[in-house]
Amino acid sequence: MKKKNTASTKDKKDWASFINQIKNIKPKDSDILEQGVKVNKVRKLDLHGFSLVEANKVVKNFVIESFNNGYRKLLIVTGKGLRSKSYDNPYISEKLSVLKYSVPEYIKNDENLNLMINKITQADTKEGGEGAISIFLKNNKKFIK
Repeated sequence: MKKKNTASTKDKKDWASFINQIKNIKPKDSDILEQGVKVNKVRKLDLHGFSLVEANKVVKNFVIESFNNGYRKLLIVTGKGLRSKSYDNPYISEKLSVLKYSVPEYIKNDENLNLMINKITQADTKEGGEGAISIFLKNNKKFIK
């Protein structure tokens, strides 16, 4: 016969204390809410109509400004490149989506931006899917230059 594990008197007191204070326990998501509205909001940037050089400059400023203002998630809409006029130029692939691939690559290759970013992923379908990227920023309060 197996011996049952019984709780010690101290464990029982701790549990009773916990149960009595359960109304003071906040949901874990509320900690994020208390840090400020910016933490939960997604800041968006639409790059439709930008050239590659313009887009890189705008993205760099956007990421730095967002990081400094305490945002944690960014959504950058690059587009899928489906309406590209590349079919007029036989030396450029019709399937080439310049901003879609070059913006994440630009960010990864920029040392200063890379220090501020936790991860870059393709956006969820409801946020733009293949035509957008999500950038998750580090907490700027913990950031050490």
